[in-house]
Amino acid sequence: MTHTIEIVDHDPGWAEAFAAISGAVAAALGPLALRIEHVGSTSVPGLGAKPIVDLDVVIESPALLPPVVEALAALGYSHKGDLGIAGREAFGREDDTVPRDGSGRAWPAHHLYVCARESRELHRHVRFRDYLRSHPDSAASYEALKRALAQRHPHDIESYIEGKSEFVEGILAVDGGGARS
Repeated sequence: MTHTIEIVDHDPGWAEAFAAISGAVAAALGPLALRIEHVGSTSVPGLGAKPIVDLDVVIESPALLPPVVEALAALGYSHKGDLGIAGREAFGREDDTVPRDGSGRAWPAHHLYVCARESRELHRHVRFRDYLRSHPDSAASYEALKRALAQRHPHDIESYIEGKSEFVEGILAVDGGGARS
């Protein structure tokens, strides 16, 4: 199934969606989750984005992944592995009723990842988000790039992602490299 890549104007409801989804996930994980971070473009106020909320569940260490996978499976998430990105475990959902918290509600589109506290990828996500939040000119440039890429590659997510890479790496280099927060 081919999805069209669409960048929409920022929606203040994304913060509410994150709060609701993270609340359901946190309730299921209990102390296994140190915290849950709202990352990605939907976490930056004013930034246009694909309307999909990104969440990073932070755990103490990779050794805790098995019970986390089990708890998330009880909510209806399926573990997809790292999908080629070390330090970030991806989870899919079969439909919009996941997380199945007993409410029967339909949830907004979202991507759920689990990262150990010391994960390089977690630190990159948080640093990039924080940089864009504090540098509105860079956020505007990033949005313009994403809109152009979505027009150029409306059905090619790999090219869209690749097209953003140089910008993201440039910000991370300005903000202190890729491994520390």
